Amino acid sequence: MPFQRLLALLALAAASAASAQCLSPEQVSALAERYTARQPAADFAAPLSDADGACTRQRLNALLAARLGPVIGYKAGLTNPAVQKRFNTDQPVWGVLYSGMIQPSGFATAANFGARPLFEADMLVRVKDAAIHQARTPAEVLQHIDQVIPFIELPDLTVQTPGKLNGAGVAAINVGARLGVAGTPIDVPATRGERYRLLDGLEQMQVQLTNDQGQLLAQGRGSDILGHPLNAVVWLAQALQKDGITLKAGDLLSLGSFSPLLPPKPGVGVTADYLGLPGAQPVKVQFQ
Repeated sequence: MPFQRLLALLALAAASAASAQCLSPEQVSALAERYTARQPAADFAAPLSDADGACTRQRLNALLAARLGPVIGYKAGLTNPAVQKRFNTDQPVWGVLYSGMIQPSGFATAANFGARPLFEADMLVRVKDAAIHQARTPAEVLQHIDQVIPFIELPDLTVQTPGKLNGAGVAAINVGARLGVAGTPIDVPATRGERYRLLDGLEQMQVQLTNDQGQLLAQGRGSDILGHPLNAVVWLAQALQKDGITLKAGDLLSLGSFSPLLPPKPGVGVTADYLGLPGAQPVKVQFQ
């Protein structure tokens, strides 16, 4: 990228983030370079505030958009209390998903697909219309999405020592968005009774990660994400709206982790099963 173009992108992001203390343009540029090279970036010198994290994410995303292409959706992170505890926070964060990040079930990738690669059981939904910003309950969310999609996310925590990140630091690195593997979509049913079955299934389902030998690697419940997975949509839609972002039909939303974050191992395949969710098929990824 020409240096003048890089400075222009950083200046644009800085103009709307001037009220907060961001990482410097040089630090953000270095972070983007290391992300692109799949090499660990330097740890942040000190824990970031929420404002620091938000404006750093904005500056980073200005650079990532120029490299990665169109936005295809957004992700909620730290929606599971157990994962929040790991990063010393009590609230979710959000990031941006770009073209090419979502791959089909059965996708094979190197185990070192990122600087600090991990995997987790997750879920996507597809937005039907912008009225999703007015949804306040899982039932209302269901009126404004048209698909629920089993999903193994492959995040990359990017920095040299991920354990030093707090919640704002996770936001600053775009919530580690790198890759993910999407399974067979479940269409949101038209009838009221079937919708209630889907709502109950999402809350009550057992989500399991297993390896090629069928050994259980991790598990969780639907309710582990904010009491109900679709509550993550409520939170994310409101958070994006506060930042001036309006969701549109076709946007994909990643809801967060049902399982602990686990490191991939070469030669190991991983399957996520959503037991008790009507119509759910397993989703698989292979690490090389």
